[in-house]
Amino acid sequence: MTKIFNNCLIVLCCAIGVGGQAQASEKSFLDEVNMSNEKFDNRSVPVDKLVIQESVLAKEENQDGPFRVLTRKKLIGRFKCSSCHTGKAVTANQGLELTHSDIALKHGQEGQALSCIDCHHVEERNFLEDKKGRKIDFDHSYQLCGQCHFRQKRDWLGGAHGKRVANWAGERVVFNCTTCHNPHSPRFEKRFPATYSVPLD
Repeated sequence: MTKIFNNCLIVLCCAIGVGGQAQASEKSFLDEVNMSNEKFDNRSVPVDKLVIQESVLAKEENQDGPFRVLTRKKLIGRFKCSSCHTGKAVTANQGLELTHSDIALKHGQEGQALSCIDCHHVEERNFLEDKKGRKIDFDHSYQLCGQCHFRQKRDWLGGAHGKRVANWAGERVVFNCTTCHNPHSPRFEKRFPATYSVPLD
């Protein structure tokens, strides 16, 4: 009887010992967090994605500090303009229609549409030109747009007009005016609102 009792006791001790070792080797979630190399900081803001588009520092004062604007020049198919506009007189008949036939200039009030040189620099075609004759880089076209569309520019500077690309908490990166609006025909086409309601029978 004692032999059976001793054998049962040995089996029981072995079972408890093996189970205890198995439990000791399993780490809890908190143990793994505490053993990790990365320090936990509940005030940090994780960066989920980096801005892969090129941007430039805006040349405008803003109460929230400096911000960046997406570049434009690399997206213009025929930039640099000076590769064709060399300062010489255009000699081809209907040169504008032949080279820029894809541009429909519908900018300005009806009956007072703008012409090319209202925005493009007359002599240095790689630049835009403001009302005072100053050169404006294509990447900073908001400076030109804001001369007439000053309310939209004010809202854009404050973040109410346009779209923020990245860095909600940090230095802003925003769309330029020409990212959304075609500069030659900036008005959006009329659209019917999308409806997702069930049609009435």
